[in-house]
Amino acid sequence: MKQSLRIGTRGSKLALWQANHVSNLLSTSNPELEIDIQIIKTTGDSVLDSPLSEIGGKGVFVKEIEEALLSEIIDIAVHSMKDVPTILPDGLAISAVVERHDPRDALVSNSSLPLAELPQGSSIGTGSLRRASQILHHFPNLKIVSIRGNVDTRIKKLKESGEFDAIVLAVAGLERMGLGDEITEVISPDIMLPSPGQGIVAIESRTDDQETTGLLRAINHTETEIAAISERSFLYRLGGDCNVPVGCHARLNESLISLSGIISSPDGKVLIKQDINGSIEKAQQLGEQLADMMLLEGGNKILEELSPA
Repeated sequence: MKQSLRIGTRGSKLALWQANHVSNLLSTSNPELEIDIQIIKTTGDSVLDSPLSEIGGKGVFVKEIEEALLSEIIDIAVHSMKDVPTILPDGLAISAVVERHDPRDALVSNSSLPLAELPQGSSIGTGSLRRASQILHHFPNLKIVSIRGNVDTRIKKLKESGEFDAIVLAVAGLERMGLGDEITEVISPDIMLPSPGQGIVAIESRTDDQETTGLLRAINHTETEIAAISERSFLYRLGGDCNVPVGCHARLNESLISLSGIISSPDGKVLIKQDINGSIEKAQQLGEQLADMMLLEGGNKILEELSPA
């Protein structure tokens, strides 16, 4: 029986919260297991002066951690699922997920005003094409300003720099860090559909390490896993991890899934939204079907226009 386990993670406060949360779940399930958390710096943590779309997209937050996993420097990797590309390196798999937190986005506003009441020309900070495009679609009178950095760094910039009137962050990240009181507005999915996998903590391991896989499956949250499969299959069908404003949210009700998706032009002028329902046994197929529906409705044109970038 395995005696020790090394967890690899980014070094931000939120990433460490997630790694410690996984560690606590594993310790409860396996009291004799010795767990060591190792911090690994990623490209996404090092390069903060460029948009994610220019430095490699989603993979910049996981690449170095996955390399450590493949090199057996660590035994498992803990990620925010929304940062994990849909195509994983050979030999690695998402072996478990923990119960999903609130997947929605939140507005943190200096004026305590919600999106709909912000004055014309107000500056909204976000590093996400998905968030920016949906804000511009519903509130074209607002201005998007790029912002990068960890949750606490962004809130500090909002309060001290004078560059932003408000910023948009994930509800899950704010609440996990005890910053829920900073939230001005939890944004309705009718206005802003979340990123695929948002609010989910993913645990990655080597496919040939069956003993570790067994430990992880014991803490896996099935309903969250089904939602993740459906949302990630939607993203994969659209081309994996292309730098395109894409949102997707799966809601489970007993044996059924309701899946919503959006594809948008970066300026928000064109936004395609569709919904599909079906059995949880067809979680992957539903994601693929929803993507196909939206590609036919005009999503394909958006992807083609953005593909050279």
